Amino acid sequence: MNSKTLNFTIFCIGSLADYLNLNARDVYRKLKNAGIISDYIVPCYDVLHSFSKEYIVEDLVAYMKKKGVLA
Repeated sequence: MNSKTLNFTIFCIGSLADYLNLNARDVYRKLKNAGIISDYIVPCYDVLHSFSKEYIVEDLVAYMKKKGVLA
């Protein structure tokens, strides 16, 4: 992971934490345990980073629900 994808991953975690009203550490654990960071956020960085914050958060929330991380 290079610095751009690391910064983007941190941005995603922080944005999700704000949106879900959760601690960033808890969001990180949920994403990591579900493989969303390594299987989705990092590999799709080139496409994802070009979208708005709102789109990214909505997309990640939907993906977390699909993976069973969120109810």
